[in-house]
Amino acid sequence: MEPHHPPLADSAVKAWLARQAYSLVLRLGTPAYLWRVWSRGRDEPDYRAHWPERLGFYQGSAGLEGSRHQRGGWVWVHAVSLGEARAAAPLIAALRAQRPGLRLLLTHTTATGREAGRALLQPGDAQTWLPYDTPGAVRRFLRRFQPSVGVLMETEVWPNLLHEARQAQVPMVLANARLSAKSLRQGQRFAALLRPAAQALSLTLAQTQGDADRLRAMGADPVQVCGNLKFDMTPSPDLLALGQRWRDADARPLCLAASTREGEEAGLLDAWLAAPLAISSPRPRLLIVPRHPQRFDEVAALVAQRGLSLSRRSTWPDQQPDAAALGAGVWLGDSMGEMPAYYASAAVAWLGGSFAPLGGQNLIEAAACACPLILGPSTYNFAEAAELSLAAGASRRVADWPEAVHTAQLWLEEGASSAQAAAKAFACQHQGASKRMSGDILRFVYAP
Repeated sequence: MEPHHPPLADSAVKAWLARQAYSLVLRLGTPAYLWRVWSRGRDEPDYRAHWPERLGFYQGSAGLEGSRHQRGGWVWVHAVSLGEARAAAPLIAALRAQRPGLRLLLTHTTATGREAGRALLQPGDAQTWLPYDTPGAVRRFLRRFQPSVGVLMETEVWPNLLHEARQAQVPMVLANARLSAKSLRQGQRFAALLRPAAQALSLTLAQTQGDADRLRAMGADPVQVCGNLKFDMTPSPDLLALGQRWRDADARPLCLAASTREGEEAGLLDAWLAAPLAISSPRPRLLIVPRHPQRFDEVAALVAQRGLSLSRRSTWPDQQPDAAALGAGVWLGDSMGEMPAYYASAAVAWLGGSFAPLGGQNLIEAAACACPLILGPSTYNFAEAAELSLAAGASRRVADWPEAVHTAQLWLEEGASSAQAAAKAFACQHQGASKRMSGDILRFVYAP
């Protein structure tokens, strides 16, 4: 008689084979990964810093002074890039408020995330790159730090990392978690690999009920709905004041393209040149802030190709627009960490990432700065927040760039004071996620 293999055993074998295949691909791809990181360092030097950490080697790492001999007890938060690092700020503040003396280990994958994360560190904390997701690299990372709990932000589900964390008995929490319907469909194609990773999570803290339902369908359990941390992000008063000074210095209203992505700026510039902007008096000025710093020069070239005069924020003396800037038709926001200032300076803004099929950028930050927002058709990264914003009157949705420019003109003519108030009220109404999430996370941390 043939032995009976229960479905669970078959599933475990498939999961093991899928993870072995995944690990083999990553090992073979390690040289290409390292070359890509090194290449990005040409434009962003941080990518070439602390190089061994990328593979889980920390002996003598310059990023860990003051913590080199400390093991165990870390509350580890992984914020892959700039947006996640900003979202992690209120969560980390809430964790510190509930557990004074907490030792934070902060990890990142991108240079912008690491730069933003430095502002979140206190004496005794540590910051490092999250290693490449090969079994050996993540085992070295976990052995080196022995965290009490790991917190992954938003969508960071790494199969080997989660498997090795479970083996090492490190509880893992996916915080501010979101999963679009498109990502769920894609994930289900690789269910043998991704379902065990989701099942290895000790707790998933979802932004919305829709996210929670999709995360459960991926295998996460338990899942709780806690809201969106981005509503708890407080814009810097200094940056808001800086933006107001820019606004006061400029008689022309500013129309801001916020966190634009590749392919969007060309469509905006063409629509801007084609629009009869005389409807607004004085003629509005265009402000473009690309999402990624390596694209600043590319966007400047697009502006020049269309014969428009340009002033770059990085050239302004004493942080204020000079006579040359006030004479330019387009401003380029080529600085990092000043998004609240850009929103505070603008009369109206367009949401980058929503005019290409990219799901949109963080629309909540604009609301917190009381800036009315025009959304393109693609906002699946913030689907519920987008619908709530539209319902609150804090934003309007359009189909393309020509309609977006026309809508901005109409908003300038109508006056945007009621939309500004609606945006601020919308942002305040949905706060509180950081306190809820921090309490759930600290249940995994032993009291000192």
